[in-house]
Amino acid sequence: MNVSDSEKIAGLLQPLGYGLTADPSSADLIILNTCSVRAKAEEKVYGHLGRYKPLKQERPHLLLAVGGCVAQQEGERLLRKVPFLDLVFGTHNLHLLPEMVRAAEQGERRVETGFMDRDERLDLFPVDAQQGGITRFVTVMQGCDNFCSYCIVPYVRGREISRRSAEILAEIRGMAEQGVREVTLLGQNVNSYGLKGESDINFAALLRAVSAIDGIERIRFTTSHPKDISSALIDCLADLPKLCSHIHLPAQSGSDRVLTRMRRGYTRDQYLEKVALLRAARPGLQITGDMIVGFPGEDDGEFRETLALMEEVRYADLFSFMYSPRPGTEAAGYDGMIPRAEKQARLAELQALQRTVTAETNRSLVGTVQTLLVEGVSKKDGQVYGRTSGNRIVNFTGHRSLIGSFVEATISRAYQNSLLGELR
Repeated sequence: MNVSDSEKIAGLLQPLGYGLTADPSSADLIILNTCSVRAKAEEKVYGHLGRYKPLKQERPHLLLAVGGCVAQQEGERLLRKVPFLDLVFGTHNLHLLPEMVRAAEQGERRVETGFMDRDERLDLFPVDAQQGGITRFVTVMQGCDNFCSYCIVPYVRGREISRRSAEILAEIRGMAEQGVREVTLLGQNVNSYGLKGESDINFAALLRAVSAIDGIERIRFTTSHPKDISSALIDCLADLPKLCSHIHLPAQSGSDRVLTRMRRGYTRDQYLEKVALLRAARPGLQITGDMIVGFPGEDDGEFRETLALMEEVRYADLFSFMYSPRPGTEAAGYDGMIPRAEKQARLAELQALQRTVTAETNRSLVGTVQTLLVEGVSKKDGQVYGRTSGNRIVNFTGHRSLIGSFVEATISRAYQNSLLGELR
């Protein structure tokens, strides 16, 4: 979601004369688009701002801005803590950024972190201002109504709202006309798209409508909440060839007691049942997920249940984190906080297991023929890379003229984080 928002920010500022640069020392405007889901991500914001302070001292005209979830959470406090900061804008205020930048160029420091009401959000939903490229993100909904006990998203992204389907489809048609071949539909919980009344169709129907757009050859979506995986969505995996063979399905824990305290809305068995139905609908489906270790009150046996769930699901990749209390969430007040050293030990064991499973998953693809959408130039000279339907990166020898096309490659070697292929 933050990658998508960053692309929108770049597009919004282009008419003001701002372009992207990879060199902060040459920038006239530096924007930190932030996340506050984990405490570590929030701490990094202040570290980055500290590193940019000398640049600001050397070049007073340089503008520094903070956007995203930390900006939404901290608001005016950010300006007080960081006196050389110029702009703070929250998750509902991207549309105000050009105006804020113009004001900052005249020396005005501003904070905009107000939440819009539902009608305003629908009318000002951020669209993709840059329609070129091969793959693009498309926001279909924002916010979350689940209020998992550990999660700050509903407080910094707001309540759930779905974008109008006609606007989404029009945007994707425009992308297809610009040569985009693959779109990823984004939301905090895409599976509940349209269920609150703003859209005329549900998520499964939206997938079918996107699949009917000429020029779009692949469709991905993220993130999916397991409790909202519907039979209609599972049918899409069986019926829609354009829908990729990959789903991100965060479990967060393998223990029923911990899942209840997390307020996740499903049991271990219900999660595994959804996994089985998804894989039956799409054989070879690659599943990725999220896990939290050291949730308040989690004992060693419950942690072992998480490891056992991982062994059963066999995630292709897994994002894993130590629990960190987020201000204002229910779990921040729970008893039974786990010592940091114990959380670190559990995380290390979990990640070691996942590295083994990921390596085995990659090795299982050696000798298979994979269809790749070629996305760019590899780090190694003479190679380009593509992505499988199952979201695995494959490097192979080929000319950059292949970028944007589909090719078939035989997988010849597996590494921890990528594959090596040979064109057929």
